[in-house]
Formats: sequence, C-alpha cells, structure tokens
Amino acid sequence: MAKDAEQAEARAALDRGPILIWGAGAIGGTIGAHLVRARHAVVFVDIVEDHVAAIRDPSRGLALEGPVASFTVTAPAHTPATLQVVFRRVFLCVKTHDTEAACRQLLPHLAPDGYVLSLQNGLCERTIAAVCGADRTMGAFVNFGADWLGPGRILYGNRGAVVVGELDGAATPRVTALHALLRDTFEPDAVLTPNIWGYLWGKLAYSSLLYAQGLAEKGIADTLARPELLPLIRALCGEVMATARAEGVAPLGFNGFDPAAFMPGASEHTARASVAKMVEFNRPNAKTHSGIWRDLWVRRRATPADAQIGAVLPIARAHGIATPALARLIAMIHEAERGTRPMSDDNLTELTRILA
Repeated sequence: MAKDAEQAEARAALDRGPILIWGAGAIGGTIGAHLVRARHAVVFVDIVEDHVAAIRDPSRGLALEGPVASFTVTAPAHTPATLQVVFRRVFLCVKTHDTEAACRQLLPHLAPDGYVLSLQNGLCERTIAAVCGADRTMGAFVNFGADWLGPGRILYGNRGAVVVGELDGAATPRVTALHALLRDTFEPDAVLTPNIWGYLWGKLAYSSLLYAQGLAEKGIADTLARPELLPLIRALCGEVMATARAEGVAPLGFNGFDPAAFMPGASEHTARASVAKMVEFNRPNAKTHSGIWRDLWVRRRATPADAQIGAVLPIARAHGIATPALARLIAMIHEAERGTRPMSDDNLTELTRILA
C-alpha cells in the first residue's frame, strides 16, 4: 500500500509538471497563453526563431488579441534544437503535414508514461500513434478561430468547440484530468467524449468547406451563404460522411455542422438548415477567413490539403466510394499554391459546374 501511495504521488507530481506546447502558432499559442495566465508551467517549442524570442522576452511576450481575450504572457520557449527536458504532457499543435517529423523530434522529450495530445486538424492521431505508440496518444478536436499574425502575436477571433478523448473511448484518469484542465483554464464548455473519432471525421467534412473558402474572396460565412453552392457543399461533406460511415464511425456535430444532414439519402432541406446554422456561427467571428485562405494568399505557403482532407481519398477508395468533389478541390488548391489559379469566388462556381 505504501508503494502504491508513492507511485500515485509521483504520478501526481508529474501531472503538476510543465506542459510542452510543440507548435506555438494559432492553436498552440492560444491555448498555451491561457494556461500560462492560469499559472500553469508551460514550455513552448516553435521553429520560428523570432516567435520563440518574443515569447520568452519580458519586454514583448506572447500577446493574444481580439474580441475573446486580450492579454500578454511570457514563458520559456525554445526551438526544437535547444530543448533538453523530458515532459509527461505534450500538446502537439503543428500543421497536419508536419506531424510525423514533429513526433520524431519530440519523442526524446516524451516521458515513458507520458502522452501526446493532438490539437490539430485531420486524422493526425493515427500518425502520432504510429510514431509514439497508441498508449501515448490522446485525441482532441478544436474549432475555435485563431490566426498567427507574426512573432509574439496571435488573433483569438472566436470561441468554438473543444473536445478531448482517449482513442479507445476509455474514461481514464489522465483524460479526465486533461478535460478539467482545459475546461478550467481555456474553454468552459470543453467536452470529454468517448467518441473522439466521431468529432474528427465531422471536422474533416467541415474542413473541406474551409478549403473551398480558401479559393474564394468572400469569407467563411459569406461563402457558405451562397445558395448556388449548396450542391457543392453537399457533395464535399457527403463524400466524407459516406467514408466515415464505411469506416464504422458515427460522426458527431458541432457549431452548426450536422453530420446527418450530409449522409447519403439526406434531404436538401436538412442540408440547407445545417448550412444556415454554420453561417450563423461564423457570421460574428473576428476571424472571417479560413487558415487555408491565409496560407494561400497571405503567407503564400503550401497548405496541408493532402495530409488533411486528402487523407480521406485512399480510405474512400478502399471502400469503393468515389470522391470527385474532394479530388477536384484538392487539385484546385494545388493550382493556387503554384500560382496558376488566382483567388476568386468564381473558383467555386467553376467547381460546382464541373460536378454537376
């Protein structure tokens, strides 16, 4: 009994230890700043040296801006090459296509009984589990709006769903503690779920709409509100939902997105109702355009399209499900990345016409 008590105390001490935020951009910076403000020990890692320097500089710090929260914190920050400590809790917040490389870099800093929490978009938990081990992987889904504006500056534009869960749905002490941490420091309505895969597949469908907006001039709400795009919206979400169902996943909704409205056989009326709710959710947000749009037209860099929504294509193919809308959308994104397709609302009119 004494040994058990000692082990419990040792584990509790680790739970009180610092949290490693790997990727201090929009998601990692926003959540990490809230943790620091709540007096939790946080260490940031990022590849942008100027951003790292700002976070740890008492005269600058990491500043959140926007209507949800506006404050500045300072914290220890490193590039991957300068980090030396081992952590039990690692929050992975890098772009989807950087997941495997980041996991291999952080692996030496992950305690044997620690875990990596995927605060990302896509099916990154599969990659993390392959590199770090399934028992050291935790799932999460986030839909709040944030943008990295520059070194030490992040726009926190709107609140959104925050969900955590074990990959197998178990209600473990560690996921219960994690849920309480996020609820108490960042998002009061954070959800603990036994079906994290349902949320991740739901977000994949919603993400396909954000990629579509990335090709357009109008923002998220105005793009979704275009009535002539309803067939395109139904096609994109329908391909993802059909694949999720074939995988045995029960997709879950959030912030206006209703998976049932885009399942095979769903009516146009139910789809239109869900789109209206998504427009209502996005309309007042300070973050008006998707991160994809920002990647393409502001930061002028490649998007994670292949690693994110592109991950659906081979899974669908294995089930004999056609994905013409997703495939053509990804091709158009790559054209924009290469500079051969300009930003235009007409891009989505063209895509809708091709799929007719």
